[in-house]
Amino acid sequence: MRKAVKFLTSVLDIGVAALAALIVYYFVQLPDNYYVSKGDTLKISCFFNIDASRGEETMQSLNASPTPLNQKATLKLFGVIPIKEVDVKTVDRPVLVPGGNPFGIKILTDGVMVVGMGDVADGVPSPALEAGIKTGDIIISVNGQKVLSNSEIAAIISGSNGKEVTVLLKRGQTEMQISLKPVYSESYGCYVAGMYVRDSTAGIGTITFYDPKTGIFGGLGHPVCDVDTGEIMPISSGEVVNVSINGINKGEPGEPGELLGNFTSVFPIGRITLNNEAGLFGKLNSAPNLNSAIPMAMRQEVQLGDATILSTISGDKPEEYKIKIEKIDLNDTGKSKNMVIRIVDQRLLDAAGGIVQGMSGSPIIQNGMLVGAVTHVFVNDPTKGYGIFCDTMYEYANSIGLKNAA
Repeated sequence: MRKAVKFLTSVLDIGVAALAALIVYYFVQLPDNYYVSKGDTLKISCFFNIDASRGEETMQSLNASPTPLNQKATLKLFGVIPIKEVDVKTVDRPVLVPGGNPFGIKILTDGVMVVGMGDVADGVPSPALEAGIKTGDIIISVNGQKVLSNSEIAAIISGSNGKEVTVLLKRGQTEMQISLKPVYSESYGCYVAGMYVRDSTAGIGTITFYDPKTGIFGGLGHPVCDVDTGEIMPISSGEVVNVSINGINKGEPGEPGELLGNFTSVFPIGRITLNNEAGLFGKLNSAPNLNSAIPMAMRQEVQLGDATILSTISGDKPEEYKIKIEKIDLNDTGKSKNMVIRIVDQRLLDAAGGIVQGMSGSPIIQNGMLVGAVTHVFVNDPTKGYGIFCDTMYEYANSIGLKNAA
């Protein structure tokens, strides 16, 4: 009898410990903020059942409110055991046109980015390095003159006649002022600062969505970063231009592939106003394709299993390809690795080997809703990659509309 009691007690202790561990796991993994569509309740796709409990008065006010409303809800494991309290914002569900079209990216930086240092001559170190300037810094002005291009900085430095100049720069979120004394270079025949800078970039990505109500678009799903520093490039201005895909470098394990294309026009079809960790955002002159608008899924509505992507691997017209969503990270807010996806469509595997560079931004569609976008490829397995939630991208896109309306 004692052995039986002891055994049952041990089993109970193990069960309690497992339950406690599960509660702690979900407390950490589940985000503190959610969006839900008006008239819907918060439902979370997890291995175990998790319900959101809200009072009757709250539900009535949510359903009746004509504007977005923040409310509190308690997440409960098995509908009984409280996990934590979260914020729930009720909104009108966005209806967006899924993209899949390639687009050309032309970006001018807001300021000039330092991408490297160089000695002026043998035994003469870089004046910029000596002054404390670092790779990744954004130079805003020199001697009080705002600079937006390499040539503007070069003209000020070469015209200094070796006199000390004052450089205003931004490092991360901090602005600072630095004194720099240019040095004469025999090889260049002028005074130089001993640094390499960049004022623009260009490339190819894929449009994720277009909002027919506002003309705002989102694409790429990850930031445009400087190739040398890895820093996000701050935008002064940017253009969207038409692109046609004319070839593919097929992806192989250890060697990511890429789409090959060319700009088909010098005339912009839209503008880019925001470059951040969730992608590129701006306005298009018109819809990128004739696709019908579909509802956007909230992150908790995304499920493991079958889905599709829209992508263009030839010409400028997107096609739909089958994928599997294999992992979902609800709490990876603001980043571009919310999902792990795997290409299962043999047509795309045969043509490209899976995900290749240039496909970033390809919309992910599941159950008739736009759930996210492709962002990265696994270098050692091009059949797999990451995706970002569409609600993260849309929040940034919506901020452009709010800013323009202000």
